[in-house]
Amino acid sequence: MIGLLFGGIGFVWGYLLARQRGGKRMDRLQHGAGFAIAFGLFGIFLGIALGRFLGAH
Repeated sequence: MIGLLFGGIGFVWGYLLARQRGGKRMDRLQHGAGFAIAFGLFGIFLGIALGRFLGAH
């Protein structure tokens, strides 16, 4: 669940960053997708680490 949440946040952040820099529609979508993948992977690893440290089996 954390991975999906972080992925959504990453997409919005990447999209808005590309829009701020004057990117066209496809640039915005590409930045959004890239950020979503990066943040989603981070969220997955964070979820695994939290599960291990907090004792979830």
